[in-house]
Amino acid sequence: MADDRAVIKFSSEDCGICHKMAFYDQKVAEELGLRFIDVKMQDTATYRKYRKVLLAQYPDKSEMGWPTYLVCDAPEGEFQILGEVKGGHPKGEFRSRLQAILAIDADGANAETNS
Repeated sequence: MADDRAVIKFSSEDCGICHKMAFYDQKVAEELGLRFIDVKMQDTATYRKYRKVLLAQYPDKSEMGWPTYLVCDAPEGEFQILGEVKGGHPKGEFRSRLQAILAIDADGANAETNS
């Protein structure tokens, strides 16, 4: 499943932190082997395509941060959300948070194959 692993960034064009994160979020995600999908809430076509992923995590969107990054497998199909990063973070911390999500998933996969 890791072949189609992606980070989906849900953000707003009016969000300063979202704009600041855009200088490195895609680069960091791709360095970690993740596909990067940028979903601006104002882009209705793209938002509609990934809305089900966002609503699975935030049914009423009230608890989401700006931006919200969801790490998931198969975002266009039978997706599985592995974790999230909410809000703005310095580049190193953003990388660490994504790595922590990937490590937890790897531990889970290792536990399944070792049992």
